[in-house]
Amino acid sequence: MANNVYFTDFKSRSSEDNKINKVKRLFEAAGFGNFMGENDLTAVKLHFGEVGNDSYINPVFVRQVVEKISENGAKPFLTDTNTLYYGSRHNSVDHMKTAVLHGFDYAVVGAPLIIADGLMGDNLQNVEINLKHFKKVKIAGDIEKSDSMIVMSHFKGHGMSGFGGALKNLAMGCASSKGKVEQHECAKPLINELCTGCGNCIEVCPVSAMKLENQKSVIDYDECIGCNNCVDNCPESAIDLDWDKMETFMENMVEYAYGAVKNKKGKVGYINFLMNITPDCDCLPWSDRPIVPDIGILASSDPVALDAASYDLINQHEGFKNSLLHMHHGEGEDKFTGVWSGVDGHVQIKYGEKIGLGSADYQLVDIDG
Repeated sequence: MANNVYFTDFKSRSSEDNKINKVKRLFEAAGFGNFMGENDLTAVKLHFGEVGNDSYINPVFVRQVVEKISENGAKPFLTDTNTLYYGSRHNSVDHMKTAVLHGFDYAVVGAPLIIADGLMGDNLQNVEINLKHFKKVKIAGDIEKSDSMIVMSHFKGHGMSGFGGALKNLAMGCASSKGKVEQHECAKPLINELCTGCGNCIEVCPVSAMKLENQKSVIDYDECIGCNNCVDNCPESAIDLDWDKMETFMENMVEYAYGAVKNKKGKVGYINFLMNITPDCDCLPWSDRPIVPDIGILASSDPVALDAASYDLINQHEGFKNSLLHMHHGEGEDKFTGVWSGVDGHVQIKYGEKIGLGSADYQLVDIDG
């Protein structure tokens, strides 16, 4: 059965039709207020961006969702979880400082900020799912305890999952640190013949899983947590992902996404922003050139349908040739495999449908008529 995905583009010639009001109208069209009970503690799940990144969702847009939640009698709070890698969001103190630096403070957004998995990522709840890869998943405690949730995602590329949208925001974004480790367990890095033994990977490894042997780096996989700091910091491109494991990694993610909303009983809404569509995740401390033009904003109660519609809309546009997109520039061609040729993000969508998280079949409803 096709589920509705509501869409608005960025065309505007009046104050009534600006992006601010479009966000509010999308919230209303998707019926998100209908599932919020009086005094619901409602999580607004976001990604606050790594320091140096500037492509995260504009806090002014987030405020519109916060105000709509409040109008419906619920109590919104902004939230995310600490990162597995050691950056500007690895613990709640640094994470909150980063969020405020990027404009996600009460004065701008109108809601308090809570890091859902606690000071060091150990506030978690086990959720039973009984799927192929996991029997239980470790979801951030304050996300699991919230009564309802709005998931706001910046849709972009991703080197390990092809793209990052609502499903990844649920999966990695709602997992505790131990849950993130579980998802990455199958996708730990490999060292190739380009290694010069410079030792840079040893310095950036947060758990001392790297060492030198015979002037080459080696990985202690019993200690490795799969954060991929070494991949991002190798000056010789001598450390890479095990691309044969990416399908399993994406299935791990989708099972975690399933667990993040299993107990919400349908009280979750999703909004994807198709703007600043960069090739990389907002976890990186930079934002590269977009690969396609800004397109619009989408909303749905089905995360699978929402990501499928977002993926399709992006592929309908011509890609930018002065971007990281090295092929598939034409209308109708897959932009994400045009950047990350070894990863097919459709695995997320197909597996999400297979396990009952949503439907890949959707009806696009343009709220602008």
